[in-house]
Amino acid sequence: MRSALKTLYEVTGILGGIFMVLLLVFVLYSVGPGVGLWIEQTFGLPNPITYVARSADEFAGYAMLASAFLALASTFGRGEHIRVTLFLQRLQGTPRRLAEIWCLALGSLLTGYLAWFSVKLCWQSYEINDLSTGLIAIPLWIPQVGMAVGAVVLCIAVIEQLVVVATGGPLMEDPSGEEAAHLER
Repeated sequence: MRSALKTLYEVTGILGGIFMVLLLVFVLYSVGPGVGLWIEQTFGLPNPITYVARSADEFAGYAMLASAFLALASTFGRGEHIRVTLFLQRLQGTPRRLAEIWCLALGSLLTGYLAWFSVKLCWQSYEINDLSTGLIAIPLWIPQVGMAVGAVVLCIAVIEQLVVVATGGPLMEDPSGEEAAHLER
């Protein structure tokens, strides 16, 4: 089960990376006629004076949303989210485990609410056929799916880590490298 979840986290992380590349493409496409002309000539895309070019900022925003949310679980699983460990690192043994459990329980509640809200928002946008206000009217549930999926997978990752720590498994990763050396001084 854990290997399937780790695969899920990695797949959403890769999707987040793909959307980051799309973000770059949309930003470059909208920067100016020179970049748009280069993209047109290199990839055979339409003239940048089309609706797509004028909507590139909007598409870049959608790609940024999907990129950020889809990569959350993968980043969390690798222990690369910013954590305030000043207090936790001073604890050892059972107090440390209890503090980790408390933090992960609170994180589970918060990410659960975020996941619930994101799915609800996406579903409501679908039900009422909410459309973007840009030149190209896009159903808003489409870009919101990335946010909803990313929030749900992050919630699963936090709950999984809570179960691991609560059942006596390893604690969350400690900082490594310079950060750990700095904290030891």
